[in-house]
Amino acid sequence: MAEMDENLLHDVVAAALAAGADAAEAVTAERRALGLNVRLGKLEEVEREESRDLGLRVFIGKRQATVSGSDISPEARGKLIERAVAMAKLAPEDPYAGLADPALYANGAPPELDLFDATEPSPEELEEVARRVEDAARAMPKITNSEGGSATASRSEWILVTSNGFSGRYRASGFSIGAAVVAGEGDEMESGYDGRSTRWRSDLPDAQAIGREAARRAAGRLGARKIASTTAPVIFENRLATSLVGPMIGAIGGPSIARGNSFLKDKLGQQIFAKGVNVTDDPHRVRGLGSSPFDDEGVANRAWSIIDDGVLTTWLMNSSSARQLGLTSTGHASRGLAGPSGVGVSNLTVQPGEADLAGLMGQAKAGVLVTSMFGPSLNANTGDWSVGCSGFWFENGEIAYPVTEITVAGNLIDIYGRLVVGSDLEIRGSANSPSILVDGLAIAGK
Repeated sequence: MAEMDENLLHDVVAAALAAGADAAEAVTAERRALGLNVRLGKLEEVEREESRDLGLRVFIGKRQATVSGSDISPEARGKLIERAVAMAKLAPEDPYAGLADPALYANGAPPELDLFDATEPSPEELEEVARRVEDAARAMPKITNSEGGSATASRSEWILVTSNGFSGRYRASGFSIGAAVVAGEGDEMESGYDGRSTRWRSDLPDAQAIGREAARRAAGRLGARKIASTTAPVIFENRLATSLVGPMIGAIGGPSIARGNSFLKDKLGQQIFAKGVNVTDDPHRVRGLGSSPFDDEGVANRAWSIIDDGVLTTWLMNSSSARQLGLTSTGHASRGLAGPSGVGVSNLTVQPGEADLAGLMGQAKAGVLVTSMFGPSLNANTGDWSVGCSGFWFENGEIAYPVTEITVAGNLIDIYGRLVVGSDLEIRGSANSPSILVDGLAIAGK
């Protein structure tokens, strides 16, 4: 099937050129997924997805247009090509538009990433896993209700063909389990969730362990207090600590730098994090949830040390932003089927430091351990940042009681310069970090 799709894309690109395009790229994305949800011991929902979509980007001079559709019949493809060329003729000129430089394409043998597990669990097997994860959560103390247990399995394939010489494809699979339960009753109820996703089914943790952790997180939130506004150390739990580093990725993206609306626009080559802080991005991590053999323009990708001993080493660029900045694409193009490429990372990792979570709390002595974040706000030009939080107040390095309805705020340039990275790194997704301590942040409470 893959070979047939690749030939189909070559035909689409050739037809676009024949219809008047100067250059073109075509992509197909095919996905199959099955997911089941169980609630209170009963099968509640079964979701089955089968999709096969086609995207086409065409260029006429410095004008471009992108169209997509799910009907890939010859007649539908003809209309899609006709519409794309007509749209490109009317589009405004973009002096930086164009396909990637062929010299940068990922040619030759692709890296062995081990992204595809051919295992196809039956609906009955997935239902059994969903039941086990929910049953384990509901059996824990203080759990009074359930929002459900889930299990999913999926497989996808991405193929890209360009008119200037690139052709590539890769397959990936995905498996996940999760549970969400409620602890307490009446006015005092708290929810908790735990879940994991992996490329290979055998890499998933035990379902019962996932369920128990979801229950522990729900029960641990009971009795949450509101605290007075203060300034204190804040530790961001490893599960969400990348949310603190995430704004940096947008700020060092080529499009933001080219537009000049980035709080890091003048910081390339400078010390922006504390010494000892290292942040990497590796698209070739074996079985990585963000891994791929090439970026979404076909450019060869590789591992980057984005922050090296606290120093910002690079912008993240696709072809368009690289041209605008007079630089070379770093292989960070990211796109869907519709619209031109943006910029994104693959497997972002804040590398671990020396102290575990208990060690960070011991260093800080008293403060807030953040375990949930919501409603972040960022001024992209200044780096002023705030976020709603809940978690735990700790004293003498020990958890004292849960806290809720607080807001943590500061300037990210100042925060990055003072943060301390913990050692408790867990690879749970495509962005991962140990817990992070920031001393002396403003905390708004009651």
